[in-house]
Amino acid sequence: MRRPDRDSSSRRQSQGHVRANVHMAVAAQVQQAKSSMATPPASPTTTMPAARKPLHLLLLSLSLPVLLLLLSLVFLLSHTTFSLLICPLLPQPPSRRNATSTSSSSSGDSLGVSMYKTLQAFHDSTPPSRSNVTTTSSSSASLGLSMDKTVQAFHHDSGAAPPPPPPLPAAPASAVKTTSSSKKASAKRNKSLLKLLLRSTPQTRRFAARAGELFASPCTDRFFMTWLSPLVQFGRRELLVLESLFRWHRGACLLVASDTMDSAGGRDRLRPFLERGLRVAAASPDFAYLLRGTPAEAWLAAVQRGGVSPGSVPLGQNLSNLLRLALLYRYGGAYLDADVVVLRHFSGLRNAIGAQAVDEATGGWRRLNNAVMVFDRAHPLLHEFIAEFAAAFDGSKWGHNGPYLVSRVAARLRHRSPGLNLTVLPPRAFYPVHWSKIGGLFVAPKDRRGERWVKAKVENIKGESFGIHLWNRESRGLEVEEGSVIGRLISDSCLFCNSSMLVKQESQ
Repeated sequence: MRRPDRDSSSRRQSQGHVRANVHMAVAAQVQQAKSSMATPPASPTTTMPAARKPLHLLLLSLSLPVLLLLLSLVFLLSHTTFSLLICPLLPQPPSRRNATSTSSSSSGDSLGVSMYKTLQAFHDSTPPSRSNVTTTSSSSASLGLSMDKTVQAFHHDSGAAPPPPPPLPAAPASAVKTTSSSKKASAKRNKSLLKLLLRSTPQTRRFAARAGELFASPCTDRFFMTWLSPLVQFGRRELLVLESLFRWHRGACLLVASDTMDSAGGRDRLRPFLERGLRVAAASPDFAYLLRGTPAEAWLAAVQRGGVSPGSVPLGQNLSNLLRLALLYRYGGAYLDADVVVLRHFSGLRNAIGAQAVDEATGGWRRLNNAVMVFDRAHPLLHEFIAEFAAAFDGSKWGHNGPYLVSRVAARLRHRSPGLNLTVLPPRAFYPVHWSKIGGLFVAPKDRRGERWVKAKVENIKGESFGIHLWNRESRGLEVEEGSVIGRLISDSCLFCNSSMLVKQESQ
């Protein structure tokens, strides 16, 4: 019975081993499970996609450049609109034409200068010292002495000349270039106008009779003007010149050689003078009659045949240069441009012409001007002037047949001065202000310093000048401001002293 016990015992041992192995396997599995929970198994490395920005931030980042671009476009469009549409509607400061000395011969000189710059130049200038003011006394005695010195300035070196005028503000300049096409157009226009002005009509054939009627009764003085421009351009400034002439020469006779003024409209302009008994008449010039027997008679015939080119300079200017010489040669008297304000009587002036510029080193004249001339009838120098016009006519050079002509002839005959019976007046007689500085005299003072300057300048001009040339080519578009130098000179020389004062030149 021992044997079964032994078998059961070994069976129990093997079962114990099995259970131990099972427990060990379970324990190993449990341990493996714990370790797998503590350290997760390595997984292959993968690249995660970047996080996306929020939608509102994305829209904001895109809208900023677009907004800046839109703002730039709006600014550009508004600036362009303002420049093209709004600026032309705004009031612009008036400008005057001004040019350098080399551009004074072009037909478009003109000193477009803005009035603002002119005002600045005027107010920045230094007024004269008190000593200069006291030397230009306006008493009648000093005036007579000054005028005597003026007349004899180029004949006698003895006696000190009056002090020069105080410096004037320079006006800004702007030269206008004349293109070849505009010259051609001007030349074509001159040819048509030449036939119109030189034609013989019932009015021109009455010129001699009209002049005879005007001069039939004795005249204390005989004056001439020419006007070969449209009637509308004979405005308030030109009428003021007539006022100043008769203000100082009540018994004078004035003949205006003009086809446009010899009309109903011209008579309307002259009516205020005629109603006051002043002797003024406008007559269409008869060139054939006036040039008969002169060196220019053959020139006129050549022009009428088409053998002489009228050139590109405005024809009225060139014909006026000849017409004034012919009038003085035929009748004798004083010629006056329509932009010369008379400041005193021309007594003592005979066979006289004014210098525009002098040589500072020698004191002799360098250039004459034909805006004012006083000559006896058939004076030999007038004959020489007319001969030079016919022989050297050039219709395309500004001033060649006018100021430069009288300067050329007078210089050529200067050695014959004693026998020529000619008095050359210094610039202060009629040209006390250079054309490039005339704009400063139209501006009113804005402070005490400017007021002192204006008073001194007015006294200086009144004490030394017979008249003042306004240089219409430079000043036509300027207003005569109240209190300015020109305004005060006008108030002393006006005859009617009403609408002609302190007004803007009528639009052309």
